[in-house]
Amino acid sequence: MDDLDHRNLGVKLKLWHLQEDAPGMVFWHPRGYAVYRVLEDYVRRKMRQAGYAEVRTPQLLPKEFWGRSGHWDKFGEHMFRVDDGEQAMALKPMSCPCHVQIFNKGLRSWRELPIRYAEFGACHRNEPSGSLHGIMRTRAFDQDDAHVFCREQDVEGEVACFIALLDEVYRELGFPDYEVALATRPAVRAGDDATWDWSEAKLGDAARRCGLVPQINPGEGAFYGPKLEFALRDRLGRSWQCGTVQVDGVLPQRLEASYVAPDGSRARPLMIHHAIFGSLGRMIAILLEHHGGVLPFWLSPDQVAVAPISKDQAGYGADVLAAFEDAGIRAVACDGADTLSRRIVAAHEMAVPVMAIVGGREMRDGRVSLRERDGSQADVPLAEAVSRLQARARPGALVAEALYARAYGFTP
Repeated sequence: MDDLDHRNLGVKLKLWHLQEDAPGMVFWHPRGYAVYRVLEDYVRRKMRQAGYAEVRTPQLLPKEFWGRSGHWDKFGEHMFRVDDGEQAMALKPMSCPCHVQIFNKGLRSWRELPIRYAEFGACHRNEPSGSLHGIMRTRAFDQDDAHVFCREQDVEGEVACFIALLDEVYRELGFPDYEVALATRPAVRAGDDATWDWSEAKLGDAARRCGLVPQINPGEGAFYGPKLEFALRDRLGRSWQCGTVQVDGVLPQRLEASYVAPDGSRARPLMIHHAIFGSLGRMIAILLEHHGGVLPFWLSPDQVAVAPISKDQAGYGADVLAAFEDAGIRAVACDGADTLSRRIVAAHEMAVPVMAIVGGREMRDGRVSLRERDGSQADVPLAEAVSRLQARARPGALVAEALYARAYGFTP
């Protein structure tokens, strides 16, 4: 592994660890979980703004349930099974059948559609040990899962809205160029050819409506429907498959989802499955490798390290730390016994983007010296330091970070 491999970076930056007796299971450390939560909250806000209601569904469900959905036959060998003495159970590999159960509670009208659910679903898949790769491919992961229940006439518009949302998120994360592929019907599938023809056409039309020209991946669709697959290309030119959107008429039928149509009859909804990241762990790994371990300010686990020059400024340093924390900035004290230069090196090694240095003059005048990773410094009043860093801490603020860098003369 090289120094920029996320498996090395995770250990070096004290973000997480993996261990041999729990293969494919991630132990998130405080710094790593801070990044995790920032990314999770960022997507949560995006989904809420797009009209999705967040839900939470069980991890353990009966084998019979997975049999009805078709997942036991298709994925059974990769599901973690539990026998409680009364019935066979399994940990969920995905959240979609659970969301149908929520939709099915109560009589639904066509006037309510589209109905949109989102979940950070904790999923477990018994992947072969040889396919595991750091936190990019694990046996336990959280998926930014979302589902839309809608009518045929809603499908193209809903898919196009998702693509626009995905495009916005990828751009704000620093991936303006991504690849898209249309995965078509596999040899073993559910549903008739007419349904597959219609679904594949709708996905292709929605992609083109958004200015995308998907390449065709023959036979790579899910067993219940075709999908658009989105892959990110990092700064090293490597491609990583992340987001997906799928059209499904099979699962609503198998799990007996229905709504009251305008003429009073019972009709089946269509179901759109989608995820922007696919796995939060995978996205964090991609971001780490893409940025060489130095995450953008808004994503950094520790955004600013407060360093008093001597013990005489310890009290003022604590006040500066509190001011940053009260403003929602992730700040950490850097006030050990080492020399200031060694503390700066230590913060640099942990990829902390900004040092807030306070000496006797800063304490006397109520100021702080902000030192960037490239060595540039700015001596400003504490209130201005807080407002500057607060602006950079806004989620997705890559553009703001670049403008800030140009305005204040440093390299982000």
